[in-house]
Amino acid sequence: MPTTIFTIANQKGGVGKTTTAVHLAAALADKKIPTLLIDLDPQANATSALGIEKQEGRSLYGPLHGESAALDMLVPTSYENLTLIPSEEDLAAAEIEIAQSENYLGKLRTVLAPLRESGRFRAIIIDCPPALGMLSMNSLAAADYLLIALQCEYMALEGLGQIMKNAERLKTAGVNNALEVGGIIMTMFDIRTNLSREVVEEVKKHLPEKIFGTVIPRTVRLSEAPSFGKTIFEYDPLSPGATAYRNLAKEVIERFKLREPAPAS
Repeated sequence: MPTTIFTIANQKGGVGKTTTAVHLAAALADKKIPTLLIDLDPQANATSALGIEKQEGRSLYGPLHGESAALDMLVPTSYENLTLIPSEEDLAAAEIEIAQSENYLGKLRTVLAPLRESGRFRAIIIDCPPALGMLSMNSLAAADYLLIALQCEYMALEGLGQIMKNAERLKTAGVNNALEVGGIIMTMFDIRTNLSREVVEEVKKHLPEKIFGTVIPRTVRLSEAPSFGKTIFEYDPLSPGATAYRNLAKEVIERFKLREPAPAS
């Protein structure tokens, strides 16, 4: 089956980006989609959210410098069908070092090519740093689809336009002609406020074909789970957050045809 690479990005922090990357990856794996989660954020929140310790030399830092292979960085998780490439603090230095190298926007695409060609994964999900720096731009250059985690507040709408423009620039510059905005995931939806509903309606009005039908609620349980090194599916499997991410995974599988076999070559 072909491998589809998704990058989950937003230049603003605290919007549920990492929570979405971790839980979408875990929910896809639960539906028997072989999935790889790549933690590209030096803070390593996605790594710790899966209960995995940071390990020196166990990230994409070495592969990005041509010193090792991405296939050697794979770490199994406690979830069947879910593999992780962890993060480490050294990735922070990569932001500067990559910018000084040749083909600086294509580094990650080159590193991920053997993973894509291996056929081991149907979906690869990249969790980016909360900034449109060199690592995030590399993830956009390597991805098939950009998934935008968007908090249900008006300030977030300004950032939506910015990240979509950056994606379009990479396409028009020929850096990644295949890149598409795969969808917008509305996060931190507060059912008690009119504001959350108004922001969702605003995005639906302007980008009806991009917004996912599932909205991710703002819940204490989702916030608590990572501190125990667990996903919401382990921590509170019957919670609204767990239900929402299962529903999002169903939408992603259907929208991107993740169950379809590879076309005959």
